[in-house]
Amino acid sequence: MRLLVLGGTVFLGRAVAAYAAAAGDEVTCAARGASGAVPPGVELVRVDRDAPDGLAPLAGREFDAVLDVARRPSQVRGALAALAHRVGHWTFISTGSVYPPSAPPGELPESATLVDPAPPEVDDPEVAGGEFYGPLKVVCEQAVRDSGVPALINRAGLIVGPEDPSDRFTWWPVRLARGGEVLAPGAPEDPVQFVDVRDLAAWSVEAARAGHTGVFNGVGTPVTRGEFLASIAARVGGEAPDGPPRLVWVEQDALLAAGVQPWSGERSMPLWLPLPRYAGFLQRDVQATLAAGLVTRPLVDTAADTLAWYRAAGSPPLRCGLDPADEAELIAKA
Repeated sequence: MRLLVLGGTVFLGRAVAAYAAAAGDEVTCAARGASGAVPPGVELVRVDRDAPDGLAPLAGREFDAVLDVARRPSQVRGALAALAHRVGHWTFISTGSVYPPSAPPGELPESATLVDPAPPEVDDPEVAGGEFYGPLKVVCEQAVRDSGVPALINRAGLIVGPEDPSDRFTWWPVRLARGGEVLAPGAPEDPVQFVDVRDLAAWSVEAARAGHTGVFNGVGTPVTRGEFLASIAARVGGEAPDGPPRLVWVEQDALLAAGVQPWSGERSMPLWLPLPRYAGFLQRDVQATLAAGLVTRPLVDTAADTLAWYRAAGSPPLRCGLDPADEAELIAKA
């Protein structure tokens, strides 16, 4: 298969390129090349998608499949205009953020309510603000649908694993590997939903190869937070310097009252969202995705591989979570 990845140097795009190349596909990544290197065996064609003729270096070339991770409608429309007549299948990586925060659990992706599309004058979420990320992806999805190219829209959930730039998942194996009393947010029965980047990449390539079309939630089956934390602790906490990890559950109202941020960012509890408001965000329906071939690896393997990658990178400061003193104080008050 001749695969074009629009991007391909960071996280999911890079994982897609790596999987396809290892599978024997002819893989081209079209990117500026400023954010990282393409995987071994992958061709890099340098482009600037913000320029009117930014995809000119791809002129005259045909591809069996394209995968695009863009979040700017102008870039998506430009790529479709330049390439739609020269490709057989288009995969657009969207996001679960196209659903309203209060969406109920278990809605089918093809019939679920979406957030309102971003206004025409808004094109870049990094400029307009993070609240436009989902609305801009809605606009991008519609552009792909309107193109007439056979397309798969992948509304990805929380993507985790090695090379994750957000640290939302990484914080947990790093913290549990240190051991001692660990603040566990919410309640053990709360849901958590995620997918290893390598599994989502493999599914994306194989779904394109099979010609699957339609809308899918690109994420794994939900697990409880208790299972999530216990599984990671069992794999990474065996030689913890502060002793075996001991989970201390702190109710969400106490965390909110203390000003702890949900999900990610400074002074946050990664992967925690207040319930019931965000219950739907953590319990997307994945029956169609699993039926179309998504296979997910054991959580313990993702945790171990992520921790190994983090340590190999020099154990840099994490972009989210609590510092030890703050965590200990919150536990003491629980």
